[in-house]
Amino acid sequence: MTHASRRRIVQCGMATLLAAALPVPVLAQEAPARILVGFPAGGSFDTIARVLADKLKVELNRPVVVENRAGAGGRIAVDVLKSSPADGSTVMLGPDALRSLYPYTFRKLSYDPVRDLVPVATVSEFAFGLAVGSSPKVDTLADYVAWAKRNADRANYGIPARGAPHHFYGIVLGDAIGVKMVDVPFQGSAPMLTALMGGHISASIDVLSSLTEQHRAGKIRVLAVTSPQRDPQLPDVPTFAELGYAGISGVGFNAMYAPAGTPAPVVERWNKALAKVLAMPDVRERLVPMGFTPVGQSAQELAARGDASAKRWAPVIAASGFVAD
Repeated sequence: MTHASRRRIVQCGMATLLAAALPVPVLAQEAPARILVGFPAGGSFDTIARVLADKLKVELNRPVVVENRAGAGGRIAVDVLKSSPADGSTVMLGPDALRSLYPYTFRKLSYDPVRDLVPVATVSEFAFGLAVGSSPKVDTLADYVAWAKRNADRANYGIPARGAPHHFYGIVLGDAIGVKMVDVPFQGSAPMLTALMGGHISASIDVLSSLTEQHRAGKIRVLAVTSPQRDPQLPDVPTFAELGYAGISGVGFNAMYAPAGTPAPVVERWNKALAKVLAMPDVRERLVPMGFTPVGQSAQELAARGDASAKRWAPVIAASGFVAD
């Protein structure tokens, strides 16, 4: 072996030792992604988004932040989503009303619900409940229906806002019992519950989670829930279906959407990450007590769910004559 050959072997050996001593390079983390929420900080949508963001940062290997763009029932956040890059850096957690109700309650929308909202995954679903307060004093749905038929002029129902599912469930209920129930809108659930407990309205329809605490305290009584099965938070309350009113069954849902043009592999990446997060026991432990059941199915399931919900509510809204603007 020549002197030059020995020198090359020594040099290669030294290079190998130096390489082994250097730290292993870490895969570069992507830039932060954001979840748009069309409602104020501190609300249920905001809470759900922050629970998801904390877990998704691990699954996506990138920081995930929540950005509140509150207003217009989520429509302001949709406008932000529309103007965002279609590269997976921005998604939106939105209510089912964006797809199921707003196209039929607003004469003009700034977005196309099918074209501009790319389905990623259903995040969670939730039930609605019919509750009574101090007047009338009834214990069952049958008792309330009998009272309403005798007192049709007083058979009204409070709702947190007009044009939401709460409003239209009341219309369906009135049709089912043969009483034209009058909706009484409030600025949110809190003043509505105060009016219900004070006997100023005969009933109310709201997201079940908003009724649970006062029901447990005995200040109101939830007579029936819209979900297909009894809710685990209120197992003593029957469903409308088991009481003979299958037409009042249904659940609301919230879902993740991406901007138009987002590539299918990017949507799939978010979908798989969400499915994994929503299956985590600690995530379920956070959402279920709030009244939200994690779902996390495919983007195709969300698209079909949105279509079915729109098909259900479109004729109800048209028959009601309600227009939001």
